[in-house]
Amino acid sequence: MTAPTAIGQIEGREVHAVTLKSDGLSLKLLTWGARLAELWVPDRQGTLADIVLGQDSMENWQTHGTYIGATCGRYGNRIAGGRFTLDGRVVQLDQNESAQHLHGGSKGLDLKVWDIESQSDRHVTFTTTSPDGDMGYPGTLTARTTYRIDQGLQIEMEATTDAPTIVNLVNHAYFNLAGHGSGDILGQQLQVEAGFYLPVDDRLIPTGEVLTVTGTPFDFRATRPIGQDLPGQGGFDHNLCLSGPLGTNGLRRCLQAYDPASGRRMRLSTTEPGLQFYTGAHFDQTPGKGGARYPRFAGFAAETQRFPDSPNRPQFPSARLDPGYRYRHVMHFDFSPA
Repeated sequence: MTAPTAIGQIEGREVHAVTLKSDGLSLKLLTWGARLAELWVPDRQGTLADIVLGQDSMENWQTHGTYIGATCGRYGNRIAGGRFTLDGRVVQLDQNESAQHLHGGSKGLDLKVWDIESQSDRHVTFTTTSPDGDMGYPGTLTARTTYRIDQGLQIEMEATTDAPTIVNLVNHAYFNLAGHGSGDILGQQLQVEAGFYLPVDDRLIPTGEVLTVTGTPFDFRATRPIGQDLPGQGGFDHNLCLSGPLGTNGLRRCLQAYDPASGRRMRLSTTEPGLQFYTGAHFDQTPGKGGARYPRFAGFAAETQRFPDSPNRPQFPSARLDPGYRYRHVMHFDFSPA
């Protein structure tokens, strides 16, 4: 087991990095945001490359690393007006994207320094507490994120509360299967088990409709290049409604991505009903690890989740969490060269 390494401070708290190595994979994790900072995976020749975007220093993480690799919440994705009603009471959250609430607000869980609760050769569990009223959320929330190497990579996000609230923790890693500094991901291939998607308005808030993907750019039921049919210059930033059956392990297969040049293949299964597929249009020669510059579409995010704006859409899967219950969200990644 590798001891945590101090890499800097944020608001007087030491930030540590933790490394896990097993099953041909190597991970670097940060206590800042319970964050996936590096993920080394072999290609068809056995050559390792780091396939997630990131930064080299705490200064650069804070300047250029917004959300990258982090556990985001309390509510990942968007809530219209930062407002919803819970048990007859209107709850107003922090508005950090114009008038909307995004990824937990301007001081969300992605910006907290989490504690290391437990660690072994194959796992690390981070934990943090969000007090009642934090970013406007009701209830004191205790959150945990566990990274575990077990026939691939498993990320498990859990939470409990002492009062009724809403929770939707998401992992915001950006993947480039050719290597984090290798250019854009538009030629990489994608298949998603999703027959429906959520159209959005000009604020990227779902309209409330649930539409078929048939005949649209959102139809990834058959494998095709990510860049083959982009829905506008901004690319993808939409929730796909997962339709794969739940397996005996409680997970549904949802996504398969493949890089023809390196042969790296990634398969993702999850407990959640939705997948936010985002192709990183905001990158603009953004500084990255190892002197890399991240262009538009430098990586794709595959955020399994409850649907965006669920607290205002009773027809969407509920994000409510009550005392005495445990929120649990699992993502399982398998990697295999081809």
